[in-house]
Amino acid sequence: MWKLIFVLPLAAVAQTPNCVPPSNQQLIIYRAGSLTRAFTPLVKEFTCQTGIQVKDVAMGSVDAARQITAGRQACDLYAPADYLDIDLFMKPAAYADFNIVFARGWMVLAYSASGLAAKKLPPIVESGTQKAVAKWYEILTMPGVAIGGGNPFLDPGAYRGPMIFQLAEGYYRVPNLYNNLLEHVVIAGSDPSAATLGKGFDFQFTYEHNARATASANPDYRYVNLPDEINLSDPAKDAYYRQSAVVVLPGLGTPRSARTIAVPGVHVAWGITLLKEAPNRENAIKFLQLLLGHAGKTSLMENGPAPISPALVDPADFRKLPESLRSLVKMERN
Repeated sequence: MWKLIFVLPLAAVAQTPNCVPPSNQQLIIYRAGSLTRAFTPLVKEFTCQTGIQVKDVAMGSVDAARQITAGRQACDLYAPADYLDIDLFMKPAAYADFNIVFARGWMVLAYSASGLAAKKLPPIVESGTQKAVAKWYEILTMPGVAIGGGNPFLDPGAYRGPMIFQLAEGYYRVPNLYNNLLEHVVIAGSDPSAATLGKGFDFQFTYEHNARATASANPDYRYVNLPDEINLSDPAKDAYYRQSAVVVLPGLGTPRSARTIAVPGVHVAWGITLLKEAPNRENAIKFLQLLLGHAGKTSLMENGPAPISPALVDPADFRKLPESLRSLVKMERN
C-alpha cells in the first residue's frame, strides 16, 4: 500500500494574498494518485476561498475504498481512477448513493529509451509517429523483458494492465498472449530502492496524462499509443471492452460487500462521490461545486486527465445528488 497525504499549511494559506483567514473546518478526500497534478492546485484554491483545511489522501483507488470502509477511515469525498469502483464497490455496500464521472483518459505504453537501447530491443515506436509498432506485444514477450505493474487488488492503474493483455489477445488473435504477457510482469513497489522504469523493468502501462507530464521533464522517458481497441480510450467501445476484459477482485471486507467483485473493462474515466456518512458534508459539496465548475475544468485541462464537461451522472443517481450540484452535471449513462 502506498499513500500520500497533502495538507496545506495554515501559514501558507494565511500569507497568500486575497485568501480568507484559515478556519478549523475540515474536508477529507481519498482519491486516485493519478489526480495529484489536478487536485493539488484545486485544493489550494479551495482552502484560499473558504479557509477550510483539506486532508487530501492519494493512493490506489481500491485500496482507498477498503481503507474508508473496512478500515473505517473518516472520509467525505472518494475519487477513484475507475468510476466503476463507486458503482461496484461503494454503492452495493451502502457507502455511496451517486457517481459523478468528471474526467477521462487512456492507457499508453511507457518505456526508457536508454533502457531499450541497453538491451538492444527492437524499436517499439512506428517511425515518424507516436504509435506502437504493429507487433509491439512480441517485444514485450521477448526473453529478459520485464513489464512493471502494481498490485491489481489495490489500484485500477494496475488491474488495467491485465485488461489490456486480454484485449490484445482478442484483437491480435494470438493464442495464449494474455498468459505470455502476464509472465513478464514484475510488481513495482513504492520503496525508493525498488525497481523503476529502465532499471528493473522495461515497459509500463500508465495513464497518458501522467506519461505526457513525465516525458516533458525527462527526455529518456518515452511512451507510445496503442490501438483504441486496446487502450481503453473510447466510450463507444465499452460494450467491446466489457465483453473482452474483466478482472476479479476481493470485496471490501465489510458485511454488505460481496466476497469477490468482477470489474469489467470500460473506457478510462474518473468518478467522484460523497460518502453517505461524510463528517463534513457541506464542505464536501462546496468542493464538488469547485471541481465541477470553471476552476476544476481548468485545472484538469492544464494537468490532466481531460475534463468531461459537463460531468456525467446516471439518471437514477441524479435524483440523489444535492440540489446545488444538479445544474453542474448532465444526466447520461456512460
